[in-house]
Amino acid sequence: IQHRTFTSLVSSLCRSANKHKPWIETEYQGIVMENDNTVLLNPPLFALDKDAPLHYAGEICGFRVHNGPSGSGSVQFEAVVLDRSTGEGLVRSKEPLDCESQREHSFTIQAYDCGEGPDGVNSKKSHKATVHVRVNDVNEFSPVFVERRYEASVPEGRLFDRIVRVEALDADCSPQYSQICFYDIITPNVPFAIDNDGNIKNTEPLDSRRQRVHTFWVTAFDCGKNRAQADAQVVVTVKPSCKPGWMGWTKRVEYTPGSGSIPLFPSLHLETCEETVWNIQATVELQTGHIGKGCDRDSYSDRSVRRLCGAVRGEVDLLPPPSPAANWTSALPTLPSSDSSLVFSFNGSNHVAVVPDSVVSALSGDHFTLQLWMRRGGANIQPSTTQTRGNRKEEETIVCSTVKNDDSFSHYSLSVHGCRLSLFYWPDVSAARPVKFLWKLEQVCDSEWHHLSLSVQFPSVTLYVDGVTFDPALIHDNGAIPNPAPRQRMFIGACWAEQHEVKYVGGYHGLLSGVTVRPGSVEPHSVVECLYACREGLDFGDLETLGSGMKVHVNPSQSVLVLEGDDIESFNRAVQQVTYRNSLRFATPGVRPLKLTTSLRCFNEESCLSLKQLEGYLVVLQPDAPQISLSGVGPHLARPAPEFEGPRGVPLFPELRIVCSLSHAVNTAAQGMEALMSDAVAHTLDGCEVQPLGEELNPEREELLVDMDVVRERGLEIINTTAYIAITGAESISVYEDVLRSVRYRLAKGSARFERRFRLSCSEMNGRYTSNELTLEVNFLHSLDSLYHPSHLLASQQQFLHPSHHAGELSGHTLPNPHRNSVVPGAATVIIMVCVGFLVVMVILGVFRIRSIHRRGEGARGGAKEGSSQWDDSALTIIVNPMEVKKKKKRQTSYLKIIRS
Repeated sequence: IQHRTFTSLVSSLCRSANKHKPWIETEYQGIVMENDNTVLLNPPLFALDKDAPLHYAGEICGFRVHNGPSGSGSVQFEAVVLDRSTGEGLVRSKEPLDCESQREHSFTIQAYDCGEGPDGVNSKKSHKATVHVRVNDVNEFSPVFVERRYEASVPEGRLFDRIVRVEALDADCSPQYSQICFYDIITPNVPFAIDNDGNIKNTEPLDSRRQRVHTFWVTAFDCGKNRAQADAQVVVTVKPSCKPGWMGWTKRVEYTPGSGSIPLFPSLHLETCEETVWNIQATVELQTGHIGKGCDRDSYSDRSVRRLCGAVRGEVDLLPPPSPAANWTSALPTLPSSDSSLVFSFNGSNHVAVVPDSVVSALSGDHFTLQLWMRRGGANIQPSTTQTRGNRKEEETIVCSTVKNDDSFSHYSLSVHGCRLSLFYWPDVSAARPVKFLWKLEQVCDSEWHHLSLSVQFPSVTLYVDGVTFDPALIHDNGAIPNPAPRQRMFIGACWAEQHEVKYVGGYHGLLSGVTVRPGSVEPHSVVECLYACREGLDFGDLETLGSGMKVHVNPSQSVLVLEGDDIESFNRAVQQVTYRNSLRFATPGVRPLKLTTSLRCFNEESCLSLKQLEGYLVVLQPDAPQISLSGVGPHLARPAPEFEGPRGVPLFPELRIVCSLSHAVNTAAQGMEALMSDAVAHTLDGCEVQPLGEELNPEREELLVDMDVVRERGLEIINTTAYIAITGAESISVYEDVLRSVRYRLAKGSARFERRFRLSCSEMNGRYTSNELTLEVNFLHSLDSLYHPSHLLASQQQFLHPSHHAGELSGHTLPNPHRNSVVPGAATVIIMVCVGFLVVMVILGVFRIRSIHRRGEGARGGAKEGSSQWDDSALTIIVNPMEVKKKKKRQTSYLKIIRS
């Protein structure tokens, strides 16, 4: 009983003794090495309990580890009790730690006592303390180079602060072992040095002639003195002395007509000698001012080009070639032109063309199109700077016109002032207000040829310059303007002065050509562009390949191309795609000067490069000339004289064939030699001429007839005079064949001669290429019945013995004469005279017999003409042919043969 009572008392005392919780620090900092698992804590891990020294209640039985913010601390770490009475503990990792995978660990720890007895009943826990563990690095990795081989190139003769930079990395996690402390060049005796950051420089100027390539090895060390696993190789190439500028420039570029587009600078590239640039601009200029009127355009005549482009007809030429019918341009000086057009010069004072009222009366209405070629300044005079840049000098008037519109008069004038073009338009001089349309154009003052097309459909006005549209600025001019007198008139090159002593004002100084006005609806843009757009110019190969940041701009006439970019490589590729194009099959041969101007902007403006202008030239080679061949005719055409006296005459060229071919050289495979080969090509002729040789046609006795329905249907023009027939207009070869086959020669009754010769020739491209000259000799076959009268015979004899030798080529219609296939009488004059004398004797002796035959009636004579095979002994019929004597199967008649050489 006493023992039980004691035990119960002790238990009661113990329960009342475990009154306090264990106590630990609130935060611990720990360090553990990668190759160890014991965590060194600061402060050390001790748990205290105020119930000490009581057994169990004052003792620490253990520690519990809980997850930290990362949620993995309780898995990787554990805490154990080293001394229960003192509460000393130890934190350790359950498995090896890797600093490279996770360098910091955080978790919480809690201590608990032994409770009230050996079974740990009623144990108490401390608060939770945070433990931060840092894993210390071990130098287990060596440096590794980013590249195994480093290459660089430098110009010779200079010292560089850095040629190339090598770089190595270390996989250790700590700064001590992961940082590269220094690099070292392990190849001895090289003129290079390396710093701790891996920058390599040369210690002396390099010479490409002594050694072009330097190769050496470098290594790296981390701060734990571990050397790189593998060394890196460095290759430095020494370039010869660098000269900044364009490399690969070819001064001469050749272009073969028909090649389409060719690159102008296929191997051109810009060398900046390591200078860093941030903007590059290159301007390519193609100068074609000396080619025709500024560039290669269609070589046909203006009328032919208008027809080919589908332009509306009805234009009136205000500056026609001087002639009796158009004498108002006879006082104007003219200049030669390479494209066969007529160029008029105006001096700004007394050179004025006054268009007659008969011409002006056909130009009424407020819908019209005014077109002209213009070049400011004289033939060899450039406008002054003050003039071209717009000083206050008087305006220069190109066209000044007042026309009648129904019951009113409208007035307009086209003028230039500096670099401005203006159209002053007054729809009704008695009522409406005047309006001025103004354009600011560099083309007006650049002293080059430009084509202007002004389409007025009031109040809408459209200006085309070289086929490109320009919008005007509209100005309502309310200033003091003298009213033009309500009188119909038109001046070219100035305007009239009302109530002034001076007759003309605002004189134009420059050149004009092809000034026309067409009343009615305006021309479509496509037609204007077809008429006057350049067929040659600068272009860019493929815009889709244009690099990022690159810009390209081409002016409307395609004579200036500008490239702009900020990357050297992209810029070089773009320059190599600048091309020259010419869409004409027969391009105008000659030289086109080329210029390349470059401007650079560098980050260091003081040392930025300055490149000089490059000059070269493009040579358009002579195209293969087409051979226009006329064949299938003559050289003789012999027909009975009555056929020529019929109402339709005799066709001169019924079997005419026109063939156009190109001859080019080809290599023969067998001998390896060159031979000429001709290929037939489809061509467009623009003119053919039929001309009588010797004396001109006598309009009372003979004429040339043409099928006018065919001519009008094809839109061709024809001039039919006694000296020639000229058919003009751009058309195909087959059309010209049809028209020329319809040309007939007709004689009046009793006007037959012994012979008549004609010459046929054709041309294309405004006479640039001409055909061979086909000569046809027409022979008239006469029966003796038609020559019974001696006076007729003597007249024919006189005509035969004294042929006229007028010049075959007339002024204004000269055609080249490369080939003559005509038959010209030679030394047969004596034989002819003997034969004619013999003929006269025979006629005199038989004149009475001939008259008796004539009295027998028309029956016998008609039978002979129709080719009867009956022989008549009562009469002798003589057929006189001045060319030759032929025997016919159906007639057994004797001929007198006149031999001609």
